[in-house]
Amino acid sequence: MEGTNFKENLRAALNSRGLTVKELSAMTGISKGTLDCYLGARASMPPASVAVKIAGLLGLSVEYLVSGRELQKHENNIAVIIQILAELGEKDIKTILAVSKTLKTQAEKG
Repeated sequence: MEGTNFKENLRAALNSRGLTVKELSAMTGISKGTLDCYLGARASMPPASVAVKIAGLLGLSVEYLVSGRELQKHENNIAVIIQILAELGEKDIKTILAVSKTLKTQAEKG
């Protein structure tokens, strides 16, 4: 397990990928100053939407960035689905919800 807080885990992720804060800023559209706040002495925690964006671009889960805990495969799939849903429009989400309900019904019938 890496560090136990967002600052340590984000720093480790950047280091392991050879990325600078400036490069992450360009990738995410989050200002370098804001990212520096997450990595600085006060180490503020970003809003969930920002953490999701950073995690997605780094190929990590938000859970990992926040706690250093690796997700199980099932949990990671759920995190990816949530990330995708966050980027879809209302019509697409309704379609996915309908398909999901159908799949659940079919699974319950065996």
